[in-house]
Formats: sequence, structure tokens, C-alpha cells
Amino acid sequence: MKHKIAVIASALFMALTMTACGASEPASAPSVAEIDKAAVQEKLNKQDGKTDESKADDKQFDGSTVATQAETKAAADSDGKNILVAYFSRADENYNVGTIEKGNTQIVAEYIANEVGADSFHIETVTTYPADYDDCCDVAKKELADKARPELNGTVDNMEQYDIVFLGYPIWWGDMPMAVYTFMDSYDFSDKVVIPFNTHEGSGESGTYSAIGSYLPNAQVLDGMAIQGKTAQEFSSDTQQSVRDWLDGLGF
Repeated sequence: MKHKIAVIASALFMALTMTACGASEPASAPSVAEIDKAAVQEKLNKQDGKTDESKADDKQFDGSTVATQAETKAAADSDGKNILVAYFSRADENYNVGTIEKGNTQIVAEYIANEVGADSFHIETVTTYPADYDDCCDVAKKELADKARPELNGTVDNMEQYDIVFLGYPIWWGDMPMAVYTFMDSYDFSDKVVIPFNTHEGSGESGTYSAIGSYLPNAQVLDGMAIQGKTAQEFSSDTQQSVRDWLDGLGF
């Protein structure tokens, strides 16, 4: 009888122990989407803090003087927006869409900037690319083979103010246009959240998101969004909905 009681007690102890172990197991790791959303929210919260401080400064300077309109504007400009949409996009003759007035990637970039209230910067080269599709392909292919860094036309003012940078481009020969590498070389992306997006005609993102992560090791590069160029050109509502859904997933 004593032996039976001992066996039952031992079994109960093991069951309780197993239950306790199960309860103490760590929660599953957050998904990539959750991590990306947290990164975005951290930067947006930082900007909210700047805005609150700016409003407080606008109300009163030196503890007594009410800000003039010029001082208020200067304070706002010093903070500015903390989101930038930088993109490379080419119009003229493109594969699968013919001759276009606005590049595929530019269309997507404008939707993103409008949705999140961002500043925009069009990455353009000093030497323009040929309007003819085949001629442009020849130039792009040579630039890729040479790992060229084409000179850019214009710069981003106050790049340091941007905490979040959307980086957009088409896929050329399985990579980003070399001008995008020039852009990345031109600024310090340390501690910035970089969010790629691209247009394509069947190649998806072609491994460029991880390439950006390797190229900008001091930035936090998130997963991006790829949209077919033909969709961007010809299906406006579908493109806008895709952009909105993607941004919702990131917490914008």
C-alpha cells in the first residue's frame, strides 16, 4: 500500500513538473513584420517627441517672450519631417509599358510620400540615360559590369533630420541601378530605418533588400515591397491599395 502511494505521489509530482516547464517556456520569437513595425514606431515616437518640444518652444522663448511668426517657422523647419522617400525612376521607353511620362517607381514613391506625409527626393544622374529602351539597357549593363557610381544631380538637404528613409528603385539586370549605390555612398545612414521598395517586370526584389542591408550595415533595413511596373502604370487603384496595406502592416 505504501509503495502504491509512493508511485502515485511520484506520478503527480512529474505531471506538475512537466506542466510547470511547459508554462515557463519562452514565447515564440516575434515575426519579421512585428520587428519591422516596432522599428518604425520607435522612430515615429521620436518625431512625436520633437514635435511636442517644438510646440512648447513656439509658445514661449526665454520664459516670457511669445514667439513671432518667423521664429515659429524657424523652429518648425529645424525639426521638419523625419521621413524621406528617395527614389530612382526613369520615364521614356520601358519594358512592357511602352513610352511613359512618369517612371513606374516614381508612381509608387508618390503614393508612399502622400500616405505618410514624407518629403521626397528624386535620385537623378548628371548624365541622363538614353530614352530608347535597348540603348538604356546597354548603358545600365555596362555600369553594372564596371560597378560604376554615376554622379548625381542634386543632394538631400539636412539628411541627418530623417529617421526613416524609404528607398525606391526599379530592377536593372537583377540589381539596383548603380545610381542608387551612389546615393547610399553619399550619406551617413547610421541609426536610420531604411525601407526598400521596388518595381519590376517579373524578377521581384531580386535579392536587393538583403544587398541594401549589407551595404548599409549601420542602418536598420526592413523588408520591402515589390510591385510590377505594369501594375503601377495601368492599375492605379490596385497599386494604391497595395501601398496602403503594406504601410498599415508597418504601423503607419
